[in-house]
Amino acid sequence: MGFPRFFCYASIILSISAYLFPVMVNSIGINYGQIANNLPSPEGVVPLVKSIGATKVKLYDADPRVLSAFANTGVEFIVGLGNEYLDKMRDPAKAQAWVKQNVQVHLPATKITCIFVGNEVLTFNDTTLSDNLLPAMQSVHTALVNLGLDKQVTVTTAHSLAILETSYPPSAGAFREDLMDCLSETLSFHQKTGSPFLINAYPYFAYKGNPKQVSLDFVLFQPNQGVIDLATNLHYDNMLYAQIDAVYSALASLGYKKLGVHISETGWPSKGDEDEAGATPDNAKKYNGNLIKLMSKKTGTPMRPNSDLNIYVFALFNENMKPGPTSERNYGLFKPDGTPAYPLGISTNDVVGSNTTAGGSSGNAVTQPSSPTSSSTGYLSISSATERYHFIGHVLLLASFLLIKTLV
Repeated sequence: MGFPRFFCYASIILSISAYLFPVMVNSIGINYGQIANNLPSPEGVVPLVKSIGATKVKLYDADPRVLSAFANTGVEFIVGLGNEYLDKMRDPAKAQAWVKQNVQVHLPATKITCIFVGNEVLTFNDTTLSDNLLPAMQSVHTALVNLGLDKQVTVTTAHSLAILETSYPPSAGAFREDLMDCLSETLSFHQKTGSPFLINAYPYFAYKGNPKQVSLDFVLFQPNQGVIDLATNLHYDNMLYAQIDAVYSALASLGYKKLGVHISETGWPSKGDEDEAGATPDNAKKYNGNLIKLMSKKTGTPMRPNSDLNIYVFALFNENMKPGPTSERNYGLFKPDGTPAYPLGISTNDVVGSNTTAGGSSGNAVTQPSSPTSSSTGYLSISSATERYHFIGHVLLLASFLLIKTLV
């Protein structure tokens, strides 16, 4: 490695300490996508994850290079099975072979705690995918049971917020009627196995779709009047918490009041096309920075104040090969060279905890970017830009009602 490159990477950790946050929330999660040809090697990513204090990482596959690189770091992993694997995973033998090869081999050195089978399957309007979802989840769980791993690794799937029919007020949250059969069976699986319910939620899309009517302060966790849910008298001052509580209400209406909800994706792009309102470094800084501050307070949503906020920020890197509008390639906290995409402006007074086993800078230089090869083939099909827009209408519905209530 030449001296200029070495100097660049050696200075990355110092840059992170100055511009991001030297102390971090213990429960922060981060999505690690790899649709790019210029990212650091997995070994070089370890100090970046540690520098932001992230203790949880979500992969869109089970990349062995990543899982090996994070061995003995204490970082928890959710690994993914793309939608293209659902049909194969119906076969118990194939499911068990996959678990052996992609999960068991990395335990216990790498702390894999969850497998998510498919992403936003129910809102693809593809009956083949939806029909295969639960059988695939069941086969993967059975494989874990057979291998004696079911007590440490759970099985779930990630949903778009578009599975909601009603999202405002939060207390009236309800699932779509046309998805009820699939959801009921999946929810029963979650209850029996103790796995979390994953939701991808993006207030950004509400603002992008209607920037003249949706309150930017409300979606960015900035000071604002907020809104009161008249049915519960609960006050909401940000859209994400209202979305989360709408999901809690929908679950409770079906008898799953105690089921845990994790936000498997949320974030804000730092750059976009001309028609992508709000995609700026300043807004991205406010959204992610304020979200992290809220998480540091160790409180939940208005409806579940004592529940942990299990949130995975999207994403670790800007990914230059992602399809779709410019925003899709600019959700990262980091640029591919490991420097911050923008300063989050979080000080040690804003967060709690300290960088110990899974936090803090190791002082090691980030290694040279790896070659364009990546095992994240499923990520293209399960997290595409097109699919994300499926739930804009539902988020806009919530945003419109919240705006009206705020202005009244």
